[in-house]
Amino acid sequence: MERITYKQQKELMDYAIGHEIPLAKMLSDRGLDYNALVYADESRMDDFSFPDFVPVDEREAVAHGIPCVSFFSGAGGLDIGFRYAGFETLAFVEINKMFCDTLRANGAKKVLGPPDFPGNMQDCDAIIARLEAEGIQRNFPGVFHGGPPCQSFSIAANQRFSKSGNNFKRTGFLHEKYGNLLFCYVRVITHFLPETFLIENVDGLLTVDGGEQVRNVCRRLREFGYEVAEPDVVDAADFGVPQKRMRTLIVGSRRGKFLFPQKIKTRFPAGSAFKKPLQTRESNIPRNHKAESVKRYMILGFGQRDKLGRVDRIDPNLPSKTIIAGGTGGGGRSHLHPFIPRTMTVRECARLQTFPDSYTFTGPMARQFTQVGNAVPPLLGYKMACAIYQSVYERNLSRAAS
Repeated sequence: MERITYKQQKELMDYAIGHEIPLAKMLSDRGLDYNALVYADESRMDDFSFPDFVPVDEREAVAHGIPCVSFFSGAGGLDIGFRYAGFETLAFVEINKMFCDTLRANGAKKVLGPPDFPGNMQDCDAIIARLEAEGIQRNFPGVFHGGPPCQSFSIAANQRFSKSGNNFKRTGFLHEKYGNLLFCYVRVITHFLPETFLIENVDGLLTVDGGEQVRNVCRRLREFGYEVAEPDVVDAADFGVPQKRMRTLIVGSRRGKFLFPQKIKTRFPAGSAFKKPLQTRESNIPRNHKAESVKRYMILGFGQRDKLGRVDRIDPNLPSKTIIAGGTGGGGRSHLHPFIPRTMTVRECARLQTFPDSYTFTGPMARQFTQVGNAVPPLLGYKMACAIYQSVYERNLSRAAS
């Protein structure tokens, strides 16, 4: 599509504001849309040379059918990573109906969640009974993986509140709705005794309660015969994700010692995710911004923030800032596109999260942002799955062969 100059664009914004004309209409009348807009620096993708990024769905499978059960599945970020690493997910446990719809829309067969099943991990007995009915047995010959909801552990969530308010203090494991879900997950693990487990959460998990509860969790799992690797806080950008995203990872196995994957030497910049054009309009329709908003956005430099809208222009030369989920009620939003003065679409955010372009998100657009922002980057899931296979399963195969 033809793009306009910054000077023409500024005149257009002033005219739209002065005559109270919706910007979307003015652009449409001129045969343009939001993708035709430019920043004051008029930077374009063609002005840069970014390294090629290999999508997760084009990566090599290392395992061959090792079974998994997914807990707190969300939109399926971890599951995608394990799938393309060669694992097979036998069941997905998820409480949110919209997330369940997304999983089913992408081919998940056994989704244990609404509308057919509550999928509430707080009811451990019901979860255990349903998994047993689905054929999951004790001494499960594979991997359990999942990330309990993290609102009560999140530092970022508390930054939205005043330090003098009750909501500021991280309640962690005392939170009645989310705080005990980690222990519910541990109970399910110790009931079925999978060969390996993965626990994923925000980086704040290790510091809540001075780390005492995480130590208790690890101690409990070791009592059941697991060799639990030292919990680690990793940045997804160190494993090839073009986005800074801090996560806590806890892995244990009854088959041997887990070794974390090696960090890459050079991080991928956000620009790598935009190098390949998007070929679909599904979840890729820009928001209809007002001219007043675009006029503020278009003067920002790389990495700068629009303080009124509290959105940041992504710097394409660095891994992007963390893709955010927004509120649980559906208030998802995104950062500003690095080369177009508008917020990114769901699909563009999904690119930075390393979702395959073919992956479908269901529900209203705001809730799609929530699904993308809540997810584990599939590529991080893939790297962890490969590390589990190589350090636990492949090593045991090698020992058996010798």
